[in-house]
Amino acid sequence: MPGVPVFLLRRAQAALLTSLHTGVTVICWGTAFWGVNFRLFSSPALGQLPNLNQRSTPLPPNPSPTPGPKPVEVAPPSPAPVPAKPSTGDRPPVPSRRPTTLELLEEARQRLRERGELPTPGSSQTPTGPSQLPVEKPKTPLAIYRLGIGDTVTVTVQRFTDLSTQSIIDPEGKITMPLLGRVPLEGLSLEEARERIRTDLDRYIIDPIVTVALAGPRPVQVTIVGEVSEPGFYALSGAGRGVGFLRISTALLAAGGTTDQADLRAVKIRRPLLDGSFVEQTIDLFTPLKNGDAMPDLNLQDRDVVVVPRLTAGAIQDYDRDLVSRSTLAQPLISIRILSYPGSTVGVLRLNNGSTFLDALTAIGPNPDVADLGSIALVRFDPEQGKAVTRQINGESLLRGDISQNVPLQNNDVIIIGRNLVAQITYALGVFTQPFRDILGFLLFFDSLANSAGNLFRPTGTNR
Repeated sequence: MPGVPVFLLRRAQAALLTSLHTGVTVICWGTAFWGVNFRLFSSPALGQLPNLNQRSTPLPPNPSPTPGPKPVEVAPPSPAPVPAKPSTGDRPPVPSRRPTTLELLEEARQRLRERGELPTPGSSQTPTGPSQLPVEKPKTPLAIYRLGIGDTVTVTVQRFTDLSTQSIIDPEGKITMPLLGRVPLEGLSLEEARERIRTDLDRYIIDPIVTVALAGPRPVQVTIVGEVSEPGFYALSGAGRGVGFLRISTALLAAGGTTDQADLRAVKIRRPLLDGSFVEQTIDLFTPLKNGDAMPDLNLQDRDVVVVPRLTAGAIQDYDRDLVSRSTLAQPLISIRILSYPGSTVGVLRLNNGSTFLDALTAIGPNPDVADLGSIALVRFDPEQGKAVTRQINGESLLRGDISQNVPLQNNDVIIIGRNLVAQITYALGVFTQPFRDILGFLLFFDSLANSAGNLFRPTGTNR
């Protein structure tokens, strides 16, 4: 390209290549640049550019050079670094695996432990709160309350009021909870139920604090047998402290109380378990009554069996029947049969348990001018011997203050007033040599005397 200096061509070529590579237009200042033919910016012109690296043919000197301003040299900009293309052998980057929910929960727990808000595993520190108060461990297996169908439980989840609920255990032994659905609780203790719910919630909540309380116990049906007034099956509801647990004392009173032949030192409680086995515990109700200690009362549960044993002959010496009869565990009323002239009939007197002979004599109110109060017989059935035992009592001495005659009465005692009547009854008991099988036979004997042996009670002119 004649007439254009070579150094200008080089600068124009470098600027053009740089602008084509980087996409930036370079403006070169100087009057000499405007003389460049703009055809250089077209594609054909690029191919016609001379190779500036080769030595070009020197141009003839200008015979008449015209002096002018010296052109300003502009340094071409340095080309931008081109990112290296990955080779065909390089593999594409593998996308990172998304963490699971359990991993995210564990990371959150670790951050809380680092800040000291959660105890480290194996440490003795526990989160403070009402559910973390120390609970006294039960001393006996029967002291553990087992949840069953019909129980009402209250579940409280701290910091999550929408998860707290109160529910009744359905016929399938389950409750319904938000987020968890149906949770089986039948046969579990309150602590075991709390741990099960806490474990289930731990999949969704970081270290949940759960409290499970019994809001209302189910009605229970217990079997009461042995030395009680009315043995049988009883459907009872608790009525007592807190939500109303059913106590053994309440069950004994529902069965009419214990008899005078009951041994309260060895009351047995049998409880069947879900696997078909059962546990048994013996409770001493007499010693606390004697010493004035707290009653070791036990909470009864559904299908429990209460067995009140009979007092044996060898254990009577250390047992205070009079004390038991005046307690709330014994039957409240006793029946006393009265045989006396006139009428020769058998009357039944109802007295408070723990009453004495003086109480009966006062309730009868015999006429001293007619009745022989100096000759009174107290007849009592002895279950060990299977026969009636007679004791002579002087009512007149008792009325004058002889307290030795004031013996405590027992249920189904028979009082006979009058010397002749006492002799006749004593004779009849002697003739009747066959022992009584039980107290029922003893009572039927006296009932038959009044109904079919009227001549036995016919007065001989005097009842003294």
